[in-house]
Amino acid sequence: MEKTCVLLDPGYIIAPVDPRIFGGFLEHLGRAIYGGIFDPQSSLADEHGFRKDVLAALHNLHLTTVRYPGGNFASGYHWMDGIGPKDKRPRARELAWQCIEPNQFGTDEFLGLARRMGWLPMITVNLGTGTPEEACNWVEYCNSPAGTRYADLRVANGSIDPYGVRLWCLGNEMDGPWQLGHLPAEQYALLASQTAKMMKDIDPTIELVACGSSTMSGPTYMEWDRIVLEYLGPQVEYISLHRYVGNPRGDTADYLAVTNTIDRRIEDLDAVCRFVQAKTRSKKRHYLCFDEWNVWYRTTGVEDSRGKGQVAPPLLEEFYNLEDALVVAGFLNSFIRHADAVKIANIAQMVNVIAPIHTRGDQILLQSIYYPLAMFSNRREGGEVALHPVVNGPAYESPSYGEVKYIDVSAILGDGIMHVFMINRSLNEDAVVEINPGGSKFESILSAEVVTGSSPQDRNTYEEPYRVISRSFGAGKVVDGKALVSLPPLSFVAFTLSIQ
Repeated sequence: MEKTCVLLDPGYIIAPVDPRIFGGFLEHLGRAIYGGIFDPQSSLADEHGFRKDVLAALHNLHLTTVRYPGGNFASGYHWMDGIGPKDKRPRARELAWQCIEPNQFGTDEFLGLARRMGWLPMITVNLGTGTPEEACNWVEYCNSPAGTRYADLRVANGSIDPYGVRLWCLGNEMDGPWQLGHLPAEQYALLASQTAKMMKDIDPTIELVACGSSTMSGPTYMEWDRIVLEYLGPQVEYISLHRYVGNPRGDTADYLAVTNTIDRRIEDLDAVCRFVQAKTRSKKRHYLCFDEWNVWYRTTGVEDSRGKGQVAPPLLEEFYNLEDALVVAGFLNSFIRHADAVKIANIAQMVNVIAPIHTRGDQILLQSIYYPLAMFSNRREGGEVALHPVVNGPAYESPSYGEVKYIDVSAILGDGIMHVFMINRSLNEDAVVEINPGGSKFESILSAEVVTGSSPQDRNTYEEPYRVISRSFGAGKVVDGKALVSLPPLSFVAFTLSIQ
């Protein structure tokens, strides 16, 4: 393959990289919580009922912001069912996934875990079957000092100090007819506005996320977002967007080009934000919260997503391969390249349900997508700003997504270091890449890792758990201040380089 030249000049700055883009999502869905992260019956459970092996695996991902309790689940969830003595909590019929919710894990369990893990919690309030008052009371329970009804209830339940939850989502996917309490944009905006006022009356320091368009194929795509932002205006700080992708036709080259639509998804919504800011002559810019994203296409049928009245049945349990890992890396590359707009992102989800971590009994499996997540998040320390990559090299035409370069790149510049992330989309050719730091010079490669395999369908299994993992990578060197590397086909490589 013809050499690719990548210019990463420290003068070409996009914006600071918000660490909250390395976030996760924990929903009351399938075995994400019960039988996943929280399993008191497991021999591996700690004194609080959490799986120690799962927590260790999550710790190694260095997640920042974690969204809870949904997702579609949030639109039928009443938070007071999940607090207080566990033997007094009701078993509830849950309509989003047709399960039984035992309410043994709720607000205090989640926020206690977030404290323990160092996560910034992000709570989604119920605007499907809930009310503005219910959402307002939840903020009081979490954030107010003792001395009022719901704050005193928190104290009685064991947490004297407020939790200080700063991020709150005003419902979930309210544009979608599948959602409990689905509303037209104008009615959602009115309800969200009423809710936002009451929540910020309790705690004016919180930040709010409005529901944006949940899919690119919906009939109200972007029109919904315009209406919502124009109405809510200064009441919210962010608007959400979701994106799930897959390879149902089995065309790897086409699938790996899907990052074109991830870029477009971000740019479409950012354009609406800028339009509304200009139209309303506002000084306030709304930023993007990409609070659901992942590969999901194998388990989308009715049988995969309906719990049939069970407690924590196995739902949406996708098993991932090498090509999925490369696409996950492509999502994160896109978030970094759009650091000026994307401030929060949450992979959906964390354990068992379309997740990087899977459990079977007391066994644990780290899936292929786990490794690019770790390679990015472990390099966020010391990184400060995203750089604009200029890529000159061979490309190919994707039937579904248009032309893409074989090499997909993002980079983060820190104090004396640069983190570079590259995907080689070629199915069968090595790619020689020259990385030019413009007016600066690289001094050395401090560390490098690669995820690759012999086939796009390679995946980890309980019998072979180490087929697709990150490994040390040595096919790179610094020559005359530039980095020269050779990327294997179907690979994702992360470098940390010292730079003058």
